[in-house]
Amino acid sequence: MTSTHLSLQYHLIFSTKERCGWIKESWQERLHSYLGGTLRGLGGVAEDVGGTDDHVHILASLNATHCLADVMREIKSNSSKWVHRIIGVGLFAWQDGYGAFTVSRSEVEAIKRYIRGQREHHRKKTFQEEYLELLQQNSIEFDEKYLW
Repeated sequence: MTSTHLSLQYHLIFSTKERCGWIKESWQERLHSYLGGTLRGLGGVAEDVGGTDDHVHILASLNATHCLADVMREIKSNSSKWVHRIIGVGLFAWQDGYGAFTVSRSEVEAIKRYIRGQREHHRKKTFQEEYLELLQQNSIEFDEKYLW
């Protein structure tokens, strides 16, 4: 083959430090836009961004040259500084880790609906319950004492 063909979508999930409800509805959409813009600035595409007051979901398309850890570090670092500077929440911080799940092109629309339905979804299930379920659905081994 003389060229490379890729379809690299990731469902990225990360929460505020200690899952504090810092992300207020009044500026949540601005944060989501900022996260998408940061990803675009890194050469990726934010296909959807959503979440609640204590966590964020991003459906991201990345290139083969992206290092996921570097992308996540930049997104979290830049957005945290933005929240401090523009929103004025000085104590705001993201958790150290994150979840990243690959998404096949055939599942993109379902993941978009899932991200857009976060507010409703979390009326029935906590972030911790949701995240544990995603880890189990994706057969990812974990030790719960290191999750939170």
